[in-house]
Amino acid sequence: MVARFVNGKSIKGVVYYNENKVSAGDAHLLLASGFAGDAVHFTLQQKLQRFEHLTALNTHVKTNAVHISLNFDAQDNLTNEQLQQISIAYMEHIGFGDQPYLVYRHKDAAHTHVHIATVNVQADGSRIDTHGIGWKLSEPARIALEKEFGIVQAKGRSRSNELGINSADLQKAVYGKTLTKRAITNIVNAVIRDYRFTSLAEFNAVLRQFNVVADRGGENTLMREKGGLLYSLVNDKCEQVGVPIKASSIYNKPTLTRLQKEFDKNIERRKQYREPLKAAIEKVFGKYNSITKSTFIKELQQQNINILFRTNDKGFTYGITYVDHRNKTVFNGSDLGKTYSAKAILERLDIIDRLVKAQQQGKTQTQQKPNTYLKSPKPTNYLPIALAKYQPQAAPSVTRKKKKRKGQQQDQDLTI
Repeated sequence: MVARFVNGKSIKGVVYYNENKVSAGDAHLLLASGFAGDAVHFTLQQKLQRFEHLTALNTHVKTNAVHISLNFDAQDNLTNEQLQQISIAYMEHIGFGDQPYLVYRHKDAAHTHVHIATVNVQADGSRIDTHGIGWKLSEPARIALEKEFGIVQAKGRSRSNELGINSADLQKAVYGKTLTKRAITNIVNAVIRDYRFTSLAEFNAVLRQFNVVADRGGENTLMREKGGLLYSLVNDKCEQVGVPIKASSIYNKPTLTRLQKEFDKNIERRKQYREPLKAAIEKVFGKYNSITKSTFIKELQQQNINILFRTNDKGFTYGITYVDHRNKTVFNGSDLGKTYSAKAILERLDIIDRLVKAQQQGKTQTQQKPNTYLKSPKPTNYLPIALAKYQPQAAPSVTRKKKKRKGQQQDQDLTI
């Protein structure tokens, strides 16, 4: 089990997020603790009033919303009753047992998970301290509950090969803004929650895996100046479909300003996954004496690692990004070291594969023959090292006599 504990400033946003999932058929209310009556029949406003009554008791507490997700392994086949018991036990362990809270079971991922909405202001107006609650209370609770309920342990276990996020349904999304917004919201929030990225480009590298892209807007626009973002659904060719959605209209408001905080945090968070990714890449190279680019990509995909080669309008490859779905991390080649940059990787790949690609792009029509000097222009600027072994041996020397200049003796021969 993996528990994620997030503090926020709007309980309304947390409840709206989960209730929208219910309306879309992607979730259902599993449990309402601390509510008088059957909360299943409560209106949205009635649910909010229960929380807002508490937050009004201490207006000095600005960060008063709590959003928790409990995520279980795909092998954990848990019933609703078991999830209710686990949720109640978890809230008791972390000191929120007496707080009102709503538990929703979500169905938008490959693994079973629940979301819990509550506040940290108690009935007497005092605030529950959540500083360091992750390692102080949540982690011990996770370990205890795994043993008590016999669920798969998270620690020391490799992550599932399932991505855990469903790609946006583009066929439905193009029909209206509501479906588009719902699909984008689900994917954007899941990526922010689960992946470690340190730039907008890396963030987009993950989003594209799920048919979404974030755009800063045009130059000199107010949106770019204010750090806003537009989120759009895209097809397999990265062409926009449907209606773009402003970041400010999405739950958690994933603007560039807010994402920058995630960028800074993730620099440290992803460090431990740098060496495992390098090891996975070297494992592929070690498997072959000669490997083509397509084979390299397929081999890494089998390890749940996607490779994105970045090219310009002229077809020149200038960068590479690794999206490691195993450890939910993103790295540019330069972040791993020079050996894993686009240029270095392409030089290590099979020359035949690169030359064939260059021919397809119309950069060369030269047919490769053994020991034949390539007099045509080099197809790309990353081939010199690879082509070195194809250079011909030096031609036999030819001797000739220079003409004698008047008053000078030049009997020596010149060799060219």
